[in-house]
Amino acid sequence: MARLRVVQWATGNIGGRSLRHIIEHPELTLAGVYVTSAAKVGQDAGDLCGLPPTGVTATSDADEILGLGADCVLYMPAACDLDQVCALLAAGTNVVTTRGEFHHPASMRPADRDRVERAGAEGGASIHSTGSSPGFISEAVPLVLASIQRRLDALTINEYADLSSRDSPDMLFNLMGFGHSAAEFPAERFAYGAHAFGPSMRLVAEAVGLPLDSVTATGAVALTPEKLTIAAGTLDAGTVAGQRMIITGTHADRPLMTFTATWYCTEALDPVWTVPGWDGWNVRVDGDAPLDVDIRFAIPEGRMGEMTPGYTANRAVNAVPYVCAAPPGIRTTVDLPQIIPALGVSR
Repeated sequence: MARLRVVQWATGNIGGRSLRHIIEHPELTLAGVYVTSAAKVGQDAGDLCGLPPTGVTATSDADEILGLGADCVLYMPAACDLDQVCALLAAGTNVVTTRGEFHHPASMRPADRDRVERAGAEGGASIHSTGSSPGFISEAVPLVLASIQRRLDALTINEYADLSSRDSPDMLFNLMGFGHSAAEFPAERFAYGAHAFGPSMRLVAEAVGLPLDSVTATGAVALTPEKLTIAAGTLDAGTVAGQRMIITGTHADRPLMTFTATWYCTEALDPVWTVPGWDGWNVRVDGDAPLDVDIRFAIPEGRMGEMTPGYTANRAVNAVPYVCAAPPGIRTTVDLPQIIPALGVSR
């Protein structure tokens, strides 16, 4: 099997882990690295992910990346640039991304979807969105669990994350708003959940023949009763220390799929929330073959920040050969075969 030439696009928390796995992968060859930070330009790819030098240096020149003629780009920027995506596809470069814009083509703006499809057809290339959540837990796992059902009454996914040991101040305080006033969390703040997880819900529901009528999102916050110090910093008493987002997909005027994300910095919350005491997911399937499945992140104490990027990056890396072999256009989890990782020398 010929090794696929792959580019890593962006080398942040997730992209840096992805870059490492491209370099170490038995079936992939690193063709290039695109970075957005001027400080990283010219650095060897190995230096950017804690590996020995590779001889491949980082660039911020998108045209240089296009000129490489790579088989695939692992596209992991902070924001999706449709011009970049379409240029890659039109040039014949497949794209695997942890961006969420391409989980369900029918959920995209029609003009954007048509533009991406045209670029894929022009270059004979495909694009696929994946990751851990959404992706693995909202698509791959539900489809497997549904495979032993002949009746599906409800699918419920609960995600739990204790963020007290995450040493990521910018993510927790600036992006997520922990440590801020509850007044900064109006109901509409949680509306993004329908856009983040709705496409996955619709994809799964349509795959099993139960298309959703609507997807809505609500949320709530809980406060820390006293001043709280966590790995990322300090939260004042009376500020937000817990967030809960609930996304509901309805079919035939009843809830069919529900995804609830509960993120918290302490279990001593006001009001009191019941949490399991572990990070991970609980998936409940109500049907004619009922299931109640816990998937726990078995991460040793103190290694959360080190290991969690792999939950998102790994599936994207493992998907590369399948996306490169797929027909042109936007390819979903339903379109692709089951993703099986290549962990040895050959398969």
